[in-house]
Amino acid sequence: MNDFELGAKYMQRRKSRPVQLGDVTVGGAAPISVQSMTNTDTSDVTATRAQIGRLIEAGCEIVRVAVPDKKAAKALPAIKQGLTIPLVADIHFDYHLALAAIEAGVDGLRINPGNIGGRDKVVAVVKAAQQKHIPIRIGVNAGSLEKDLLQEGLNPQALVQSALRHVAILEELGFYDVKISLKASDVPLMLTAYRMLAEKVDYPFHIGVTEAGTVFAGSIKSAVGIGALLSEGLGDTIRVSLTGDPVQEVRVAYEILKALGLRSRGAELISCPTCGRTRIDLVSIAGEVEQRLTLINQPLKVAVMGCVVNGPGEAKHADVGIAGGHGEGLIFRKGQIIRKVPENLLVEELMKEIDHIIQGRNGDEGI
Repeated sequence: MNDFELGAKYMQRRKSRPVQLGDVTVGGAAPISVQSMTNTDTSDVTATRAQIGRLIEAGCEIVRVAVPDKKAAKALPAIKQGLTIPLVADIHFDYHLALAAIEAGVDGLRINPGNIGGRDKVVAVVKAAQQKHIPIRIGVNAGSLEKDLLQEGLNPQALVQSALRHVAILEELGFYDVKISLKASDVPLMLTAYRMLAEKVDYPFHIGVTEAGTVFAGSIKSAVGIGALLSEGLGDTIRVSLTGDPVQEVRVAYEILKALGLRSRGAELISCPTCGRTRIDLVSIAGEVEQRLTLINQPLKVAVMGCVVNGPGEAKHADVGIAGGHGEGLIFRKGQIIRKVPENLLVEELMKEIDHIIQGRNGDEGI
């Protein structure tokens, strides 16, 4: 049984109703999807499409763009043209922008029904979304809750009540193609809110820690928050919110999913922490291997170990790996030693072995 089968065995997912977002199903029995958001000026079509292209290469399955004004809304058709993943428009305050985004052909909306105007404006958006079969994500954020819900301070109950208010608005209009997110930068607050809401609705959840921080700190914070919810079976689509290149968000998201055995995209690197037995430059070697593995989309376990103690034996579950020696190292596959090579050739020889494995999976080994 592999790690991904173990993940399915030990984590019982919450049963949520499925929502169709373009060609991607969110919720139900669908895999947990990975999404990100562009940080370009949406009105700059060239820059935005280029960034979306890089996100897709990294494995992004849903992409969101901010639509703060009419100029950004007018760019949506060109951004959407030929796009191979669902495009979601992020709308606040102006319902005209939501209508324009729907008309532009987006696959989904992220709005707060309570902040785009009166009931007549919400009705107009919902009717347009219904006609085009476009789902709406109710995006509750701890930083922008309704004032009356904050009378007792910011707490999980306030987040949940805000979400339920917005759900009630849509349900009253007969609209049920809904996803919900309860974002906060406070991890315990976010965790409690999602757990509470899970007992009240069956809509799919988009989960994440908002304003998580820089790549280093934000990745840790997101792994704790998102990982905790996923381990409890909560979450149908995820975004890691980082300050920086959004491609990093996608990579971190997949690492979280792989760590829990929930997705198997790309290579997983196993490396030991080093100790006094290490006689090769393990830190540099592991760093180079990690960088080169970002180009591999197939599921693969790769081990970079500092010595024979933590080599073929402890990492025998890896598909391929390195075990360091005195200025040299062993290349092994599934715990079996293949050959011994000098330290300066370890990375290249490891990558050759990885190529052989991938070619074999593709039916080309031996050609």
